[in-house]
Amino acid sequence: MKPTFAGHRAGQGLAALCALLLLTGCATTSGAGDANPDDPWEGFNRGVFAFNETLDRYALKPAAQGYRFVTPDPVQTGVGNFFSNLGEIGNTVNSLLQAKPGNAGIASGRFLINSTVGVFGVFDVATRMELTGREEDFGQTLATWGVGEGPYLVLPLLGPSTVRASAGLPVDWYTDPLTYVEEDKVRYGLRGLDVIDTRAGLLDQERLIRGDRYSFIRDSWLQRRRFEVNDGEMGDDPFAQDDFGFDDADFDDAFAE
Repeated sequence: MKPTFAGHRAGQGLAALCALLLLTGCATTSGAGDANPDDPWEGFNRGVFAFNETLDRYALKPAAQGYRFVTPDPVQTGVGNFFSNLGEIGNTVNSLLQAKPGNAGIASGRFLINSTVGVFGVFDVATRMELTGREEDFGQTLATWGVGEGPYLVLPLLGPSTVRASAGLPVDWYTDPLTYVEEDKVRYGLRGLDVIDTRAGLLDQERLIRGDRYSFIRDSWLQRRRFEVNDGEMGDDPFAQDDFGFDDADFDDAFAE
């Protein structure tokens, strides 16, 4: 999910720190004093988390609030669509690397449609045509190749990650079209706009966080990340197994009582 201060879907940038706030839902969080086997570096991670939180509180969040106040909703939607469309290039590349030609075709189709009919991606025409796919990054590609997840890790400026997800950041960076914008002012301006727009879209969700903020965000992020890596599969359904342990006689006995 990004750069030293953003970059849409190019890595896990500062926008990813904000994106955690969407990962509320059904996550089960532990208390601040409970050890989590996924987080053996918790002491270090909490220190980096505090730094990132301070940066967000005094810089990013106020900027996002101001942006949302002065920017009409249709403009915000268009900005988000534009950066999301750029991410389809990375989705295409990683889908191919994961041997998912169907998703690669959808991602490339979305990019072509939204870049032309959708006026450089400002309008999400592809979604209106019911052409939707999964988001893929190189961390997910490494998982497909059998690389282990590794411990949870909070990166300065870049936010929550794992060792595997962090290893994928350089490749994500090079599949981000903004990386190749030669004019520094334009490139940094676009990256900054990406981060602020993303943060503005998450202001309302922030209130859903409960309990220890660090633990909630960590557990929610890990749950969401594993959901993405598994393409939405939450695990084997025991009722779908042939060897579940029941046969017809068991049900006959039950109804006979």
